[in-house]
Amino acid sequence: MIALSAGCSRGGTDDAKTAPAAAASAAVAPAAGPAEIGAKAPDFSLKDLDGHDVHLADLRGKTVVLEWFNPKCPFVNMAHTKGSLKDTAARHTAEGVVWLGVDSAAPGKQGHDPAEIRDAVVRFGLAHPILVDENGAVGRAYGATNTPHLFVIDRNGILVYAGAIDNSPDGEGQSPQGGPLVNYVDAALSDLAAGRAVRTPRTKAYGCGVKYGSS
Repeated sequence: MIALSAGCSRGGTDDAKTAPAAAASAAVAPAAGPAEIGAKAPDFSLKDLDGHDVHLADLRGKTVVLEWFNPKCPFVNMAHTKGSLKDTAARHTAEGVVWLGVDSAAPGKQGHDPAEIRDAVVRFGLAHPILVDENGAVGRAYGATNTPHLFVIDRNGILVYAGAIDNSPDGEGQSPQGGPLVNYVDAALSDLAAGRAVRTPRTKAYGCGVKYGSS
């Protein structure tokens, strides 16, 4: 079982009662959240760690996965080194899925430091971009509450899954209470590839609370 680090609250945001911040870092301001399953995913434009713009609308026609990320969150670290996130992104990007990490930590909060994010990218062997959402506008638009928190968007730009990576709430990728391990993102992407509706469209995310700033 993971021991929570300082500043890591389990199961919700640090400041769930704060109002959404202005979309200063998003060139395309997303609509107020949280996003709804079966509705159009909120559009956004964010920069990656190298300053390159990534615009969701430009990815129409591709399946997109958004993964809320914090390099200092123990759940993120466990999921990427031992659990279900260790190889999920690499497997699906090889099949043409676009996988994007999103870091919504505010300046001065745990997980915001670009050097720590870059270190985690190397440690985890990530090949996909990590996008910087430091004012939290995109995270709030999607209703991202935890790290990790996963969202799947189909080729038509419709949000079809939101929730946990799997049913292993400690992030270790072990079958809970002896039952089968279920990778919900694998299942959602398999449903899309088969041309059917996602059978489990929403689950409860687990992990550290997203480190949003105050408005």
